[in-house]
This record gives sequence, C-alpha cells and structure tokens, in this order.
Amino acid sequence: MLQGIAASDGIGLGRVMLLEEHSLVYSDLPPADPKAELLRFQGAMETFCRNTAKQAELLRRSAGHKEAQILSSHIQMVSDPYFQGEIEKRIAEGQRAEAALDQICQLFIAMFLASGDDMTQQRAADIRDIRTALLCVLLGLKEIEVTKAPKGTVLVAKEISPSVAAGINPKNIVGIVTEIGGRTSHSAILARALQVPAVLGLPGSTTLLKPGSFVIVDGTEGQVIPEPDGEVVQAYRQRRARFLRRRRQLNKLRGMPTQTASGETYGLYCNISKPEDAEKVLEEDGEGVGLFRTEFLFMDRERLPGEEEQFAAYKRAAAVLGDRPLTIRTLDLGGDKALPYLNMPKEENPFLGLRGIRYCLQHPEILYTQLRAVLRASAWGNVRLMFPLISTPEELWAGRALLEKAKVELTAQGMAFDPHIPVGIMVETPSAALLADVLARDADFFSIGTNDLTGYMLACDRNNPQISGMFSSLQPCVLRTIRHIVQQAHAHHIPVGMCGEAAADALMAPLLLAFGLTDFSVAPASVLTVRNFISHWSLAEARLAAEAVMAMDTEEEISRYLRQRPETQPL
Repeated sequence: MLQGIAASDGIGLGRVMLLEEHSLVYSDLPPADPKAELLRFQGAMETFCRNTAKQAELLRRSAGHKEAQILSSHIQMVSDPYFQGEIEKRIAEGQRAEAALDQICQLFIAMFLASGDDMTQQRAADIRDIRTALLCVLLGLKEIEVTKAPKGTVLVAKEISPSVAAGINPKNIVGIVTEIGGRTSHSAILARALQVPAVLGLPGSTTLLKPGSFVIVDGTEGQVIPEPDGEVVQAYRQRRARFLRRRRQLNKLRGMPTQTASGETYGLYCNISKPEDAEKVLEEDGEGVGLFRTEFLFMDRERLPGEEEQFAAYKRAAAVLGDRPLTIRTLDLGGDKALPYLNMPKEENPFLGLRGIRYCLQHPEILYTQLRAVLRASAWGNVRLMFPLISTPEELWAGRALLEKAKVELTAQGMAFDPHIPVGIMVETPSAALLADVLARDADFFSIGTNDLTGYMLACDRNNPQISGMFSSLQPCVLRTIRHIVQQAHAHHIPVGMCGEAAADALMAPLLLAFGLTDFSVAPASVLTVRNFISHWSLAEARLAAEAVMAMDTEEEISRYLRQRPETQPL
C-alpha cells in the first residue's frame, strides 16, 4: 500500500495509464532573423490562446464554470503586457523564442514559489502549464491527450495540468495519482469537480505503478494499492458502492434547511476567494458567504486594485447571492501572504508581526479605499463587513472609525450604501478570545478562525512536519477557548459562526452544536456533507457528548471517543 495525500474522495479500481511528459529540449542557438523569430513566437501565442479557449470550454462542460476559469486565466496571464513584453524584448535582443519564454516563465515560477502562501504558490503550477503548452507549440509537439482513455483507466502522472484535465471523461477515468500536488492544487480542485477519486503527492508513483497494472485508488484515505488480491478487490468494491450510495443520499439534502435531528436550524455558509465563486455557492446549495477572502483580489498583479475595481467585484458577488448574506473580510496580508509590489518588510516572525488588521491600520489609505468599496456594494445585497486578526479593542475601534469616516464621505457624495451594515470580527488570537466579552460590546457578530486560533493556542505550525501531528482543534485548550468565545457572544446577544477548517469536521459537530455556535462557513464542496452530519445529532445528544469530551484531558482521548460515536460515521 502506498500513502499519499487524500485529494478527492471516492474509490477507483482500474488499470494504470502512465502520462509521460514530453522532452522539451530546444536549441539555444541565436535565431538567424530576430524579426522572423518574433513572428514565430506571436504565432505560437495565437495558437496557444485558441487551443486553451477550446480546452476551457471542454472543462466548463465537464466540471463547471469556476474550473474552466483556471484555463481562461492562462490566456489572461500570457496576454499580460509585462509577461509578453519581457519575452519579446529578449527575442529582439537575439534569443530564440523557446529560451526567452523559458527564462521569463522560470522567473515567475520562482517568484510565486517564494511567496510562502499556498494560493500564490499555486500560480507557479499555472506558469508551468503555460510554459509546457507554449513550448509544445513552438517545438511542434502534440500535447498529452487523455480523451481516448478506455473505461476503467487510472491516470498516473507527475502532475495533472488543467489543460490535460480538460480532456478527462469521468465515465472512463476512475482514479488519478500524481507525484506532486496537494489538496489546494489545481489537480485536486479539478478532480473534486469531476468527482474522480485522487491521491496526490505520492513520490515515485510514476515508477512504482506500471502501465497496464491493476490498482485501487482510495481518494478518501489517500492510499493506492498496487496489484491487490481478489479479497481486497471485493472489499473495496463494496466500499465504493457504499460511497456512491452516500453521495446519492447527500444530494437528497439539496434545498433542505440545515437542522439537527431535534429541529434546531443553523446557517450553513461558504468560504470564497473570488466574486465568481459566489456562483459555486449557489450550485452547491450554500446559504450565503461567511467569508470572502478579499486578499486574492490583490494578488497576481502589479498594483493595488482601485475602489471601482473592488466595488465591481463585491457588487458582483452580492448581486449573485441576492438576499443571502455576503460577509466580506477586509484585506488580510502578512504571515504567509505577501504582495511583492507593496515591498512589505521581511520579518523575523511574520505570524507574530505586521499582519491582518495591523497592516491595514498602519496603511489606512488601503483600508479606507476598501471600506468605501464594501459600503457601496452593500446597496446591492445583504453585505456584512469583518475585520481580521483583531487582538485588542483599540484595533476594532480604529477600524470602525475609518468606516464611519467613509460613511460620512459617501453620504456627502450622494452614494447609496447600507448605513447599518453589520460589522464583525475574526476571533483567531488568544487575546481576542480572552477579551471576547469586551469585543462583543462593539462587534455585531463573531467568526471564529480555528486555523490561526489553534496554531496560536498551541504555539504550533501545522506546516512543520515535525510537530504538525499535535495541530488539532480537538485539543482541550482549543475546545475550552471556543466554548468561552461562544458563551461571551451569547451573553452579549450577537451571533457567532466559524469559518476555519474545524467547521467542516464531523468530529467537531456535536461540540459546536452543544457550545451554541449559530452558523458554519465551509468550502462550497463541503456544504451537503456538513448539513448531513449536523442532521445526525439531536441537541440533547450533542450536549451529552460535549459534557463527556470536556471532562477529558487529551486530544487522543477526545478523538477516540468521538470516532466511536455512531453519529460521526459516514452514511
């Protein structure tokens, strides 16, 4: 058995089709005619854009609009004046088109990988895909195609690019295995959209798994079983049947309220990063947006987005959602998210440095522009505003003061906005948790960010493999902190939700219900799953489970107890 990263749920049984990469070797000799070379490059660009547009349409039909945008963005990237101009400049100076393209692509790849942010680093994969596709055009090579793969095929590759994924027929491809990639990679996103089981980040898989050999891909557990015996195959066929039955049962929850077995109703919202993601919320039956991570509007560009550009993005999301809530979090930079064009200072310990609301209050002109845009968008829907990484009451007061200034200015300019827009905070620092009673006096709602809160409470970096095993929101200190935050929110009569990964954890469900959480915010793809496991618990059962858990001393004891509860088991 081989262990990788569980990237797309499900069980696939089939035979290996190995996707071998092209040898993209090119001559680095100077071209005889730089002008002709420039025309050759421009012709390759036109061919690339035409091919990519066709692939995006294929992907839209098989996976959806959002997934097709991954490929559409490749056309936007290569059309960027800086990207194209730098390549053409090098060609004019005497380089071959392949070498000039390769140099600029490698420059962008290195820049994105150095960001330290998962989402920004993913752009490196986009550039690698663009580089491969353009080099194939320049060298006259055909790109890898999987459209003719027979039924029962397991694709095995170093990486599945969006352009390759565009040709995947889910009726024929039963599993995907790659050497690189994680749950946030494009390979994972596309596999989940296509509902193909996938195990990623499995080093050596292109060597270990032989073409034509029979394998089992367990995308739920992240395991690959080469050449299983008959008994194992039968067991996994039964598991696959149970999984598909569960998926069908989940679809029956579409359009249903999010309720416990005893009838209590909760808000079930989604986390999004781009305005177009609001459409995915509706597709997945989300009840609104609990977290719009606006920092991604500021990435992959050379300058800050202006008020009009931001307003258009927020308005678009608000208009799509209609009466459903749209919670917009103000810019959350620092830590693992940096923007090169802002020349942010390198910090010794960025997670304890100038990040979140701290950065924005030190650069109030950036925050003020964003607040104006959010206020204007509030005239187009049910918009809420949220400040990230609040640590002290003074930070909340300062943010509110800027908001009031923006309201006065917009009123004087005759612009429409919601004067009573709700203003909440992310509770994700120990200080905010301990001061929850104070902060609740000036906040209209709380949203608990369990990713940072857990890391700060445990002084634990979840990306450090040496200690990541202790990173868990089921740690007693984290559970006590969450309970305290919810208690203080209720004492001051404000709603309290959760937008961290723990909100989608089946083991956390009874505890959050018992503590009194009012809403959950999860990835769109998790909506039906979360609605399902909430429906398994009555409030009385949840309270009994929470009472037992809160008397326990260790995460291991808590996890073992909750895993044994029948309510936490999959359908």
